[in-house]
Amino acid sequence: MERFNHTVVTDFILLGLSHPPRLRILLFLLFFIIYILTQLGNLLILLTVWADPKLHTRPMYILLGVLSFLDMWLSSVIVPRLILDFTPTSKRIPFSGCVAQLYFFHFLGSTQCFLYTLMAYDRYLAICQPLRYPTLMNGRLCTILVAGAWVAGSVHGSIQATLTFRLPYCGPNQVDYFICDIPAVLRLACADTTVNELVTFVDIGVVAASCFMLILLSYANIVHAILQIHTADGRRRAFSTCGSHLTVVTVYYVPCIFIYLRAGSKSPLDGAVAVFYTVVTPLLNPLVYTLRNQEVKSALKRLASGRGAGSENK
Repeated sequence: MERFNHTVVTDFILLGLSHPPRLRILLFLLFFIIYILTQLGNLLILLTVWADPKLHTRPMYILLGVLSFLDMWLSSVIVPRLILDFTPTSKRIPFSGCVAQLYFFHFLGSTQCFLYTLMAYDRYLAICQPLRYPTLMNGRLCTILVAGAWVAGSVHGSIQATLTFRLPYCGPNQVDYFICDIPAVLRLACADTTVNELVTFVDIGVVAASCFMLILLSYANIVHAILQIHTADGRRRAFSTCGSHLTVVTVYYVPCIFIYLRAGSKSPLDGAVAVFYTVVTPLLNPLVYTLRNQEVKSALKRLASGRGAGSENK
């Protein structure tokens, strides 16, 4: 009974976010606008980094471009399905569609988790080891680290999807959530889920918490180094660059840890909390990194005026 192809359930019903019926149109418009802005904002950053010679060879902006690419796909996996919950259309999702959504959500989400850690490490090297930075972090090494993050994310997504859907599902089929995610789907399994919950706790909760602690440790060292900078302008620029990253990271990790370190429990806050790292964070990234980063703003101006980076120096 525990083999994947012995399942009885052929589809699931996503109950979505609980909301007053009178707010349905407003919520539809809100999430639709968020999705469009997320796609446009991240696409703009991606094009800016790719088109500007000053940016696309530097590790910091290579990582930023990859982050924007991830945000576009992660948002596309989650938000369109969420928007449909506020329409009269059926809330059913095929079994295979649920498997795919869970896989890509955890593949992209964990890759983003690792990427945030790499971005913190990159900033740590740039600020705390400025003389050795070109040797310790170059374009080739950055590309290898990013590829490793993608591979690790894919392996993670495969493990979670396989473990979740090898269990038998024989009814009911109503997922009390707005996406097919592990805690919500496991509640419908017709078998013991202790092993799955333990793997979820370790593979997601502990890993996410560990990455978050590494990021905080990196920034503790960064803050110490910044305080040693004698010029006020130097301290301001360093704090501005790193503060934007830390803001987005906190909005992403804290809700994620809240949900997956307590995977066996259920709270009415889970859906609202999950919206932060699945919907809000991809929207915040382009806003934070463009408004708080002078180099990106300068590159955007050059892109808008049709001038290359080289023409600015002539």
